[in-house]
Amino acid sequence: MITNEDLITRFLNYVRIDTQSADEAGQVPSTARQRDLAQLLFSELKAMGYAAHYDEEHCYVYAEIPGAEPAIGFVAHMDTSPAASGCGVKPRIVEQYDGGDILLNENGPIRLTPSAFPELLSHVGEDLIVTDGTTLLGADDKAGVAEIMSLAAFCAAHPEFRHRAVSIAFTPDEEVGSGTDFFDPEHFRAREAYTVDGGKLGELEYECFNAAAAKVEVTGRSVHPGDAKNKMLHAAAIAMEYHSMLPPAEVPWHTEGYEGFYYVDSIEGDCESATLRFIIRDHDEAKFDGRKKTAMRIADYLSEKYGDGVLRLSIKDQYYNMAIPMRDHMELIDRAKDAMKQLGIEPVVRPIRGGTDGAKLTYEGIPCPNLCTGGYNFHGRFEFASIQEMEACAGILKRIAALDPPEKSGAGA
Repeated sequence: MITNEDLITRFLNYVRIDTQSADEAGQVPSTARQRDLAQLLFSELKAMGYAAHYDEEHCYVYAEIPGAEPAIGFVAHMDTSPAASGCGVKPRIVEQYDGGDILLNENGPIRLTPSAFPELLSHVGEDLIVTDGTTLLGADDKAGVAEIMSLAAFCAAHPEFRHRAVSIAFTPDEEVGSGTDFFDPEHFRAREAYTVDGGKLGELEYECFNAAAAKVEVTGRSVHPGDAKNKMLHAAAIAMEYHSMLPPAEVPWHTEGYEGFYYVDSIEGDCESATLRFIIRDHDEAKFDGRKKTAMRIADYLSEKYGDGVLRLSIKDQYYNMAIPMRDHMELIDRAKDAMKQLGIEPVVRPIRGGTDGAKLTYEGIPCPNLCTGGYNFHGRFEFASIQEMEACAGILKRIAALDPPEKSGAGA
């Protein structure tokens, strides 16, 4: 039974809009299609009666909900990951999930199964929103967008609700590391905020990875295979050799918690040229620097082996662990914990195995830990969201914003 139809209707509308961002586009937004959602959100906020601003050039949406000072902020990103298609998303509600396999698409067939995703068994009896198995869903982060918009709609419809002033920001290109490149604090009055960009209900995060993106470019030398000895330089083979020298156990599927990794996102090429792209992640600053040095040592070794100019490595830092600056703002964590406990939700403080816009905002003077959204299996076609958890997450936002919240209430309140 859906108790917050406004929230779920908004979410289903938003995920149908293709907002997939693009790596290395050299512009913000990286894709024009993100403007479609931005314009819709701007229009909806204006229709609610709020002072809203749409940065049309860079695709940011801001709004202010009047209330008591000081203001609190909520931030979510509009784009979806380039890792899987976001075009033609066909969301479907599986009512009262029974614990078995979910047939997403008869072609294949494509199934969402507890054997591959054991977390499903924690959602027996809940209503799940799934894909048709050909695209991602977009709960990352349209669940967060919908939950913030649900709060805005509630405040507009219930003037008796006593709350703090709320600053809202929806950003583009978070998935490609550019979500705050043109963030304008002039349109975001709050000096403390939360990103609404997490997963499982109850998760609360203020530690994230230090992150870098790396690119290996290889220039080869093509010669007829029959006459190639001591002449050919096969660019794709050299790129694969580089890949093979990265620590094989330090990859996402062998690590957890605070353990860092290297992740090869793509490799493409032929004999003449090849490009390998990968990311470097670690919560610990010293280990993060060590990982970058490892990447450089491999490049130096292969450059010496094959000659100058054959292999070029570039590394660009993306964001840093916000744990250190957040130590001076732990009242934000306490406030979120209290809000969850008042709703009967057990808070789970854990490190983000990723990053959010909040990491950069924290370093820019707006402390910004991360809240749960109720979405799972992000960045892939097996992504799903729990309606009951989304409703509870929307309730957390309301409790955080509320003045003098009650000691106890139901999670969906």
